Order: sequence, then C-alpha cells, then structure tokens
Amino acid sequence: MSITVETAKEHASDPAVLCCRAEAGITIEPSNLEDPAIFADLEDSGLLTIPDNGLKIGQVLGAKLLKTTDALVPLTVDLVEGVLESEEVSESAEQTIVAESSTMQPAATVQEGQVFSGQTIKIHIEEGKGINLEVPIAIAAAMQPTTVSQVQATDTTASVTDNLVGETAQEQKIRGFKRKHFKIEKVVFAEETKIEGTTLYLRAAEALCQEASATEKLVEGMELEIITPDAYGTYSETIMDVQPIATKEEGEIGEGVTRILDGVVMILTGTDANGVQIGEFGSSEGELDRNIMWGRPGAPDKGEIFIKAQVTIKAGTNMERSGPLAAHQAADYVTEEIRKALKQAEETLVVDTEEITQYRRPSKKKVLVIKEIMGQGAMHDNLIMPIEPVGTLGAKPNVDLGNLPVILAPTEVLDGGIHALTCIGPASKETSRHYFREPLVTEAMKDEEIDLVGIAFVGSPQANSEKFYVSKRLGMMVEAMGIDGAIITTEGFGNNHIDFASHIEELGKRGVKVVGESFSAMQGALVVGNKYMEAMIDNNKSKQGIENEVLSNNTLCKEDAIRALAMLKTLLGGGQIDKPERKWNPNVKQSNIEVIEKQLGTKIDLVENEQVLPKSEKRRKIYEKDEA
Repeated sequence: MSITVETAKEHASDPAVLCCRAEAGITIEPSNLEDPAIFADLEDSGLLTIPDNGLKIGQVLGAKLLKTTDALVPLTVDLVEGVLESEEVSESAEQTIVAESSTMQPAATVQEGQVFSGQTIKIHIEEGKGINLEVPIAIAAAMQPTTVSQVQATDTTASVTDNLVGETAQEQKIRGFKRKHFKIEKVVFAEETKIEGTTLYLRAAEALCQEASATEKLVEGMELEIITPDAYGTYSETIMDVQPIATKEEGEIGEGVTRILDGVVMILTGTDANGVQIGEFGSSEGELDRNIMWGRPGAPDKGEIFIKAQVTIKAGTNMERSGPLAAHQAADYVTEEIRKALKQAEETLVVDTEEITQYRRPSKKKVLVIKEIMGQGAMHDNLIMPIEPVGTLGAKPNVDLGNLPVILAPTEVLDGGIHALTCIGPASKETSRHYFREPLVTEAMKDEEIDLVGIAFVGSPQANSEKFYVSKRLGMMVEAMGIDGAIITTEGFGNNHIDFASHIEELGKRGVKVVGESFSAMQGALVVGNKYMEAMIDNNKSKQGIENEVLSNNTLCKEDAIRALAMLKTLLGGGQIDKPERKWNPNVKQSNIEVIEKQLGTKIDLVENEQVLPKSEKRRKIYEKDEA
C-alpha cells in the first residue's frame, strides 16, 4: 500500500521499502513506497526483512532508482543514486515513555516538538542584497513562546513537563464537600438499626430481607450475612457490587457534608432462581478471600466487615436489564435503613474529617477525564446522580439518557454520584466503591500542572450505529468546551473498545491530545485502532494478561492514573510517546514507572499484583489453559 506525501513526511526517518515493482530510472516518489505502519505485520509473516544498511524515506525521495526492483524490497545505497544526506536524531536519550498497548492499526508518529541536533534552517530573502540567514534548529525551537522540557529518544521524544503553559495564576476554588468518618468495629443483628459507639446494630435479618424483597417484583428472596475478617474464607456467589455506606448530612452530592462509615462495606451478590450467576464474562463465586483483590479502589480492604446481601431474582432475568437493577434496588433498601441510623449518630462519634475540594487553574491546559461506562442495556447499566451517595433513588440510568455524555464535577464523582450496575468480568469491573475512590479523579484534582475541567461519563451502547452517534456528540461537546487534553478510560474489553477507539478519534481529529486507558494485555488486546491512539495505558495486573475472575484485579489504580497523567502532560508539552511493542510485554509498564519516578523525584507505590491461585476447579482450568 503506497503512501502519501503527508505520510512520507511523518515517517521520514523510517526505512524506505518499495510497495510494488519499480523500473530502473524512475524518480522515487511517496507513491513508490510502502506504509511503515504495516512493517511489523510484514516482518512477522516473513515477507519483509529490513537490513541494517537500509536507507530512510527522507533519504530516497527524489533520488533515482538504479535497478528494476521487486515489491517489498528495502532500498539500499547500491539501488539508489542521489541519496540525500541527513543526520539522525540524537540517540542520547535517558528516558522515554512507551505506549503500553497496541491497536490493530498502529498509529503514525507525529514529530511534534522533536529536537534536532546539528541541523539548520536556511532562509533566503530575494529582496535587499541577497541576505542569507542560517539558524540552528535547536535555537529556533528555543525561540518558541512556550518552553517545554524535552527528553529525547531514538525515534520519539517524551517529556513530563515542569510547567505546561504560562505563569501560574491563582487557583480558583469551585466547590467542595466535607467527609465525616465514623468508625465501626462491630456489626450485629438486633431489634432495631442504630449506631452506638463503634457498633452498628442491624435490624433482624429475616424481617429486613422480607421487606426489601417485597419492594421488587423480580426479587424472589434475599439473605443478609455479616462477614467478619475471620470468616473471609466463606463461600459466596459472584460479587455484583461493593458499596460504601454514606449519607448526606447537609447539601447535595458533591457539596455540603457527607457522613461515612469506616470499617464496614455493603457487598451485593446474586443469582437467578435457577442458580445462574448474575454476570456476563466470568463470575467470582467461591471463597471470598480467594476471589477478591484486596485494597483496590473498588474492592474491600482487609479488616473490613461485610454486610453481604445475597439476592435471588426471577429465573432467566439475570441477563436482562431489569433483573440486576431489581437486585440493586432491593439491597439499597437495606443500605437506606443504615443511612437513616447514620444521620442520627452522635457528633461525638466522628473520628476524622476531610475536605475534598475542586480547584480550577486558568493558566494551565484544560483537561477533561472521560469515563466510558457500560450501557448495552442487558445487565449493563449505571445510575447517575442519586439523592444519597451510591444510592438508587433519584438517579438516572445512562441507558435511559441515550448513553450520551453527562458531565459531573470531580466532587460529585467522589461523593457517590455513580451507582454501578455493571455485571461484566469481575477483574475489570469498576464497582460503585471504585467511583467513590476513583484514583484518576483524585490524582487529576490535585495535579497543579493541569486545569481539570470535569468528569464526563459516556455510555457504551450495543449497536455500532449508536456507538458512533454517541462518539460524535462527545466530540462536539469537547470541541465546544475548548479542551486541550483528555484521558479516556473504559472498564471491561471487547465490544466497548469499538466506541473507546471512536471517542479517541473524535477528540484527536479536533486537535485534542488524548490518552486511552483500558484493560488490554493478552485477552483484552485492542482489535480496533486509529492514528490518534498513540498514547495508551494498560490496566492489566494479572500475570497471564487475562480476565482471571478475581474482583478488581485489572482495574484502574493510582499507579495507572499517575502514568496516564504523565503521558498526557508529555503530549501537551510537545513531547511524544514511543510506539508500543507488537505483543504485550508487562516490562513496558515497569519501565514507564521508573521513567516517571526519575522525572518526579519520588517513588510510586505499586499496587499488589495478582491474587494467589484460587482453589476452585473452574478457575484452575483458566490458569492451566492460559499457561499452556
């Protein structure tokens, strides 16, 4: 496949390979050359071998071909007359950031912000007395109005900037809320629901479950169980959601005062009446301690007490939108009773308070965090902006909103503005607690080098026509907002990668710098792509690179957020990201972490990697198959 003049400019330093048979004596043009984007595929198939003495595209354009030559032959000095001399980009790089997952269509390298060594710009002025000026490119680059720190690499340049634009203007406080923490060390069943000291008394399970079940026609039964740390080995059906227990003392979500219980979480599990797990791509049933990646943003922390609601819904409704929704709403009936008790708790029981504040930084680059959430309409849905943190009442399902982008303030996200209903694979599922502790939102809020505008939630529809419709609306919204850069994340993999790629393209073609973040690795490898997917973060933590059915194993963590922000600031500062390796390589992630640590002068705490091998025969087979 021949290339255009524009592609030739972008790939001037890539090997020159003929795309088709060419006759001796022709002047070599871009139309005679093969697209470097497919070199890796050609090499893998054995159709192409690039020699060490091969010429670059920038050296052969306009030169004469000396011999009639077949297709897919790399051009060397013995085949070309009039080779242009050019000095290579300096190879004295100390650091470079590399994209961590590749697409089916590798992105072309854009040489923006590249530093050249020893070359000059020659300017000839006809008027006057034939004045000639020669300005070294390095000096010309330094004359640009915005100075950015450049870290040079062999092929591309990466920089994590100290100051992305202009002088620092005073931060503007937009909104904030206060969290009041109440410590719970014991949960017991009792005659009424109340909080005394560090003990949560929960009304008799049988009566509470009967009331909760009666609120939903599709719920055939519910059981409540208190799981203490010494009982983490208890068997459980698949975990549908992990939820904090919090309530508003004052104001609406994202503002005012929120009360939250520490030391206890709500765990929702479920099956239909036939015993079928409520889940799609895998499920996490089994011993709790072997099916949870502890300490992840969306998972329980070791030492916490679980109030586990096991919900049974009508047979056959586990794959319908109404079934999982009914399970969540019934369980929220229980949580709501605890919220009422929390509202009545004595102020003297508050053990800690914290302020969560959103600032705008007018002098910095405007950044939008975009979170693609499931919206296929089966068991894939989410509730947006309930009345109570992570509640159900008053919230709007993103499917009912047409999956169109909805903007939330960062404080709204961290105050429980999202109730997650998604029933995808456990390892990459973002639970309600994940959004409540969303690390990307937290890190972006406190990053003083960017101006975080807000958080956009956009659903992932089932039909491709709807996916592209939603993507175009997202692109127009971002264009109207005047955004400079964005980080786009998605949970799960496969179907939702179609619109994930489309979102990146819609922003990229509008000049917005974009970093994509998703689980990819082996099992979730991207099968779609476009030229704007140049900076990618892989959330995988499993050793095999698969959906290993351990809750929250492959979800976005603090270290992933830090890498995504570093990549985005590199692009905003005029630097570049190296292309990913052809096949998944977990060492790339570690190398990127080391680069960022050196730039920041601080250590990045790594999250714990994969859970120990679960006992279940089902999961053992998954591991054995992957290892084979």
